[in-house]
Amino acid sequence: MECLYCVLGFVFLAARLPLDAAKRFHDVLGNERYPGYLREHSQLNGWSSDENDWNERLYPMWKRGDARWKNSWKGGRVQVVLTSDSPALVGSNMTFAVNLVFPRCQKEDANGNIVYEKNCRNDSGLSPDPYVYNWTTSSEDSDWESGTGQSQHNVFPDGKPFPHHHGWKKWNFVYVFHTLGQYFQKLGRCSVRVSINTTNMTVGTQVMEVTVYRRHGRTYIPIAQVKDVYVVTDQIPVFVTMSQRNDRNSSDETFLRDLPIKFDVLIHDPSHFLNKSAINYKWNFGDNTGLFVSNNHTLNHTYVLNGTFNLNLTVQATVPGPCPPPSPRPPRPTSSLATALKSYYSNTPVPAGDNSLEMSKIPDENCQINRYGHFKATLTIVEGILEVNIIQIAGAPMPKPKPDNSLMDFVVTCRGTIPTEVCTVISDPTCQIVQNVVCSPVDAEETCLLTVRRAFSRSGTYCVNFTLGDDTSLALTSTLISIPGKDTASPLRTASGALISVGCLAIFVAVAAILVYKKHKEYKPIENRPGNMVKGRGLRVFLHHTKEGFFRGNQEKDPLLKNQPGTL
Repeated sequence: MECLYCVLGFVFLAARLPLDAAKRFHDVLGNERYPGYLREHSQLNGWSSDENDWNERLYPMWKRGDARWKNSWKGGRVQVVLTSDSPALVGSNMTFAVNLVFPRCQKEDANGNIVYEKNCRNDSGLSPDPYVYNWTTSSEDSDWESGTGQSQHNVFPDGKPFPHHHGWKKWNFVYVFHTLGQYFQKLGRCSVRVSINTTNMTVGTQVMEVTVYRRHGRTYIPIAQVKDVYVVTDQIPVFVTMSQRNDRNSSDETFLRDLPIKFDVLIHDPSHFLNKSAINYKWNFGDNTGLFVSNNHTLNHTYVLNGTFNLNLTVQATVPGPCPPPSPRPPRPTSSLATALKSYYSNTPVPAGDNSLEMSKIPDENCQINRYGHFKATLTIVEGILEVNIIQIAGAPMPKPKPDNSLMDFVVTCRGTIPTEVCTVISDPTCQIVQNVVCSPVDAEETCLLTVRRAFSRSGTYCVNFTLGDDTSLALTSTLISIPGKDTASPLRTASGALISVGCLAIFVAVAAILVYKKHKEYKPIENRPGNMVKGRGLRVFLHHTKEGFFRGNQEKDPLLKNQPGTL
């Protein structure tokens, strides 16, 4: 009897040897275990369990540190970059992108071959052979083109055949994605993208691993491995950008009082999962102004007091989600004992509707659930420069001998705090090409009234920008100014003088005609009537404006500048 047990043991052991010798996907790809790996995960659409067998004959796997990795690619090591659009809201699609970075001077051509770039020198100099890997004309891969032997090596590690998409013969890399105990295989070129629907994925942080193989005759050689962390969340990923006119640094969350702040909500939704959802934004600005509810992702708000305020935003979206489990149907009001006795004596079965554990039927349709996202920030509100205006532009008094530059005085006023510096940017008439930048400190203490003197090297039209600033704010204004030429003998000056002379003659003739008319007209007493006063004043105003049109030097000074502010 003992011999029989021994024989049976050997038989079972021999039968198990092939199974133990076969590699599985998790043996090849699952070199490490991450938190949550052992938890059960739902099946991902289009993915397979890593309990499947791995064809190690076609796809050998080397351990980390194996010397064969150094010779897996000509001219150096291939680097692989794995990125994703994580975090992803449950139910949305998450996309992973893999890009291969070849050694210096190497690239993939239109036929999928790896070639050397022209006139590019690497550590070994210029290569006489233009190809690193010429998979198109390689004799050892002739059956790839003819289609023979497809069942032998034109397959993935699990034995599934390559899909025959258009141009598939130019795809020379095999990518194996592995996560949550499942894998996905893809044939591609030097870059591929894979999307996963997250409906059945566990919320939390997970790890995606990718192994890349290249063609090598009738087998494949591993050239790179990479892994990256991704996140699946049931909270809407929300970020808010805040901007304000005259704010010097919006990233420090310090803003100015009495100026509107623009809040713009950015929802991370690269797969457009929320495009058809009704989204509401609930704002609490922390300044006792109440709760603001809007369906617009932008909103302006003005703080009227200095201080620190806590901003709270809640975003609500209605999205497709899992339906709740069916609830048990309540029992009928009849007594269970009476029903049982009735059934016993009448030999009739108990109706199914009387079973209290029967589940109510729910139509097979998508249910709608609410998802929420939150954003919080602490804002500091301070005083700042709110507005800047240029109230006068005039030529500065010219010292003798006259300098080569034209000097202009700009009288600038502002509202808000007193600036500590003023910068002037002089540009071309389009305000695009900067010609000169001058900054000066400001010594004003009580009122913001500045006279800024700037020099212009030649005549022409300029765009002049003034920027006033302090520690927290910047305010600016711009104007166009025309600088006249200095050559008084120029044709333009001569023409202007002729026009002025003609104008003076016209005025003289008009005044003389009026006097002659009054002299020859019959005398009438002047009556003190408002109409006459208005008419006389209108004539004086007309003559005054006529003289101003020809004699620009007699313009009246701005009455706001009688305080004679300092010149910068």
